Amino acid sequence: MPRTPSPTPALRIFRARRIVTFDRDAEAFATLGERVIDTGTLADLRYRFPLAEIVDLGDRLVVPGFNDAHCHPSVTAETRLRLDVSPAAVKDVEDLRRVLSARAAATPEGEWIFAAGFNPARSAGSRIDRNFLDAISTRHPIVVVLFNWHIAVVNSKALESTGLTDASEAPVGGELGFDTAGRLDGWLYEQAFLEPYWSGTGRPPWVPEPDQDSLMDALVEENNLLHSVGITSYCDAIVTPRVWRTYQATRDAGRLTARVGMLLWSTYFDTAEELGLGAGFGDDRLRFLGIKAMYDGALSGGTCLCSTPYASATDGRNGIQLVDERAFADLVGAVHAKGMRIAVHANGDRAISEVLDAIEAAQAASPGAGLNHRIEHCSMVDDQLLERIRAAGVTPVPFSGSIRQHGPQLVGFYGADRAATILPHRSFLDAGIVVGGSSDYPTTPIAPLTAIASMTTRATAEGQVIGADQRISVLEALELYSVGSAHACGEGDHKGRLAPGYLADFTVLDTDIITAGPEGVSEANVLSTWVGAQRVWSS
Repeated sequence: MPRTPSPTPALRIFRARRIVTFDRDAEAFATLGERVIDTGTLADLRYRFPLAEIVDLGDRLVVPGFNDAHCHPSVTAETRLRLDVSPAAVKDVEDLRRVLSARAAATPEGEWIFAAGFNPARSAGSRIDRNFLDAISTRHPIVVVLFNWHIAVVNSKALESTGLTDASEAPVGGELGFDTAGRLDGWLYEQAFLEPYWSGTGRPPWVPEPDQDSLMDALVEENNLLHSVGITSYCDAIVTPRVWRTYQATRDAGRLTARVGMLLWSTYFDTAEELGLGAGFGDDRLRFLGIKAMYDGALSGGTCLCSTPYASATDGRNGIQLVDERAFADLVGAVHAKGMRIAVHANGDRAISEVLDAIEAAQAASPGAGLNHRIEHCSMVDDQLLERIRAAGVTPVPFSGSIRQHGPQLVGFYGADRAATILPHRSFLDAGIVVGGSSDYPTTPIAPLTAIASMTTRATAEGQVIGADQRISVLEALELYSVGSAHACGEGDHKGRLAPGYLADFTVLDTDIITAGPEGVSEANVLSTWVGAQRVWSS
C-alpha cells in the first residue's frame, strides 16, 4: 500500500529589531520545519531563500526560547485537580480554614482532602497543626503540603493512614513534629512526607491518584501557562512511571506543545529498564534525562544540610540528611555505570560536598561515561567546592528566583552574611562553570523574567538587596535560561541557540531588556512563544 507523502516542511524567514542568537549577530534567521537553517541579514536570506514566507516580528526582541531546567509541571498540574491553598488562593489561616471546611462539607466521608501550596510565611495567623485540621474534620484524611513540597501538615486520620503514632521514630532523612506534651502535631518533614507520597515501585499510593485523562487535561493547561511566560522547554524534575505514561499519552494525542525532559524519581530506578528508559531515550519532544535523588532538605524551608549550625526549622542545628550515605553512593555508582545522568537535590555546603564525593567515586570506578551529572539547587559553595564542581564536569542548577521570592526567609534562617553568598551565580560563571536556569516551580514563580530580575538585581520583592556581588548581567541571565539549561539537560548540541542546525524555539519580548538593564526586566512582557517555528502562545 503506498504511503501518504509527508507535507513539505514550511520554509520561513523571521526578522525582528533585535535577535539574540548566542551564535553570531543576525537581523533575521531562516527555518525549515522545526530547525534553523541559516542566520544573517534579511536581504541575504531573502536572496538565498526566495520562496520563504517572511514573518516580521516587528520592533521586538527575540531570544532563544526560555528553558526551565528544573520545575515540576506534573505536580502543579495535579494540584489543579486537588485544592490550591497557595498565597494567591488563601491570604491567611482563617481563609485556609474556610476553604478546607468547604471542601470537607462537599467530600464523601473517608475520602482524602489534599491541599497544596500553603506558605506560612506569607499567610497571616497562628501556626496550623494536627488540632487545627482535626477541628475541620476527623472523618476525612487531610494533608496540607507546604509550598516547597518538602513539608506537609496532616490531621489524625491522615496520620493513621501512615501508621504513625506518638511512639513512632522518624524515618531516615525525615523528622516528625511533636507538641509540648509529646504528641504528634501533624508536621511531617522531608522523608516523613516524601516517602509515603512518592512511594516507589510496588507500593500503593498514599493518596489516591487522579485519572490519566484528567491529568492530561491539567497538564495541557499547565503547559499553556508555561508558554505564556515564554517557556518552550523544561525539565520535569520528579517523574514517576504514572507521570511518564501521562506525558507519553499527551504527546501521542498531539497535545504536548512544549519540549519536555524528565528525571525519574530514584525509588523507581529499578523499573527504568522495564519502562524502556535508558541514556538518550526519547526525541526532541519528549526525552528521558536521568535519575533524580535528594540528599538534604529545603533551602527556603530551613532544612538544608550545612557544615556549620544555623537556625534550622527543625532545631536540627544544621539541617536534615535525607539518605543513608552508603546507600546513596551505591545509587550514584549504579546510575553512572549504566551511562545515565544523576541529578541530586543538594542545598547546603556539606550536602554538596558529600554528593561530589559520590560522583567522584563513581567517575573513578567507571571512567569515560561522559555525562554531565547535575546538582540541583547547589545553593551554598566555597572556592574548594567550585573547583571540585568544575573538575568533575558537574552542572549546577540553582534557583534563579529564590532571592526575590524568599530573601527574608533566607536571612532569617542563615543570617545576613551567609544569605549574601547563597545561590552564587556570579561565582559559578567566573569559575567557568556552565549553569542551568531554573525556577523549581512551584517553589518560586515560573516566569523566567521574574527570575532574571532576581539574578540581575539580587533584590527581594520588598527591595532589600542580598549579596550584590553575586549579580549577573541580563545577557548572562538569558544565556542561563537557554544555552545553560540546554547543557544541563544534555541537549546543548541542538537547543538553546538560534543557529543553523538548532531547534527553532524562541520567545518574543516587547522590550529590549538587554538595553533596558536589570531595572527594566520587570516591565517587560512576553508577546509570543514559538516551538519548532510554530507559535504556541500569543498575547
